[in-house]
Amino acid sequence: QVQLVESGGGLVQAGDSLRLSCAASGEKYGRYLMAWFRQASGKDREFVAGINWLGSNTYYADAVKGRFTISRDNAVNTVDLELQMNTLKPEDTAVYYCAADISLGTPSTFQNDYAYWGQGTQVTVSS
Repeated sequence: QVQLVESGGGLVQAGDSLRLSCAASGEKYGRYLMAWFRQASGKDREFVAGINWLGSNTYYADAVKGRFTISRDNAVNTVDLELQMNTLKPEDTAVYYCAADISLGTPSTFQNDYAYWGQGTQVTVSS
């Protein structure tokens, strides 16, 4: 079992930066891969970024590559996952979700491959 709680969303202007956080607990030593997904109003949930359990490999959707950075800090009983978002655009407006799956492999881009989800945090970028 992994519990996830996101924070850090808000309203910003185009070009601004924002950092999302996800506090994870459950499996020891953070032995689970993690990812960020987002869902804009009226659209399907989409992959944003993923990171393996060691934090040594990261993966990004083309739409955010070069602007967003995913990182994690593993402790014995908790993991701090972050998503640094720079040069935000109105099309980045969405509810952002933290996701996890107990796996030592490569993060998937498919939401059905993740067993654990946070409650989501709203990010709104005005033009």
